[in-house]
Amino acid sequence: MKLKMIRSRIGCTPNQQKNLRALGLNRIGQVKEVRPTDSTLGKINKVKHLVEVIES
Repeated sequence: MKLKMIRSRIGCTPNQQKNLRALGLNRIGQVKEVRPTDSTLGKINKVKHLVEVIES
């Protein structure tokens, strides 16, 4: 599953910022490939307004 960060983390809660870092997303436009495990899907759900799922 590929994720792309589409919005800035400025103004987000500290937990949302930690979830973005845990997913490996640091910059806007950055694309990372992650495994669709339960913990990863939970992190994506917490920051779904900041990321876009490119491929499932």
